Amino acid sequence: MRAGRVRERFTGRIAGVGSTSGVRVVVGRWDDSPWGPFADVMVEDAAGHRVLLAPDQRVREFVASTYAFDEHAIEPVTVADTADGWRVSTPSLTLRLVLGTRTPLGRLLGLVPARVATAPWFCALADPVARVVMRGVRTRGTAGNDRREWYGATSVLSVTGISGEWRGTDVGALAPVDPPCRFGFSSTPQRPSVTSVVTTIERAA
Repeated sequence: MRAGRVRERFTGRIAGVGSTSGVRVVVGRWDDSPWGPFADVMVEDAAGHRVLLAPDQRVREFVASTYAFDEHAIEPVTVADTADGWRVSTPSLTLRLVLGTRTPLGRLLGLVPARVATAPWFCALADPVARVVMRGVRTRGTAGNDRREWYGATSVLSVTGISGEWRGTDVGALAPVDPPCRFGFSSTPQRPSVTSVVTTIERAA
């Protein structure tokens, strides 16, 4: 790591889903972070309008300085477990996710020790493979404001169904995340999924 830089790690799960309405949603459910547990949501609608839903000003500033959005909204973000998946609730968005089993990629990731899979050097090695295997996905890259970022995935679960509303309009049924979301250098997998991940962000001290 270069002098004058710090690295911060966020451990949790990222859900990425598409819908028949064209709305694509990325939910970050962070169990451990520099600020404790929190959740945030990134939404891109069918017209390409990108919205960040952040639970407070600190999260908004950090996420907005790392990724690109057309609009920011500060509002409560709750992600709760249900009998068959997740329920995501904010004043703007209600989304129910039905989760399936581990994907083939998820089973493959399970063979790699977590301390290796989440290390930035391993993410760098995995990046060329990720670009080929999963369109739009990268495991390392340069984020906003001279920040570097690495995604270390340890498991992937399929999402088999969704329901909900975005700003009062039904999102429709589950669909691939296509076209890829344009929040940063990497999108979520095209196949709707929940990925267990450690995100490492390097920034100026």
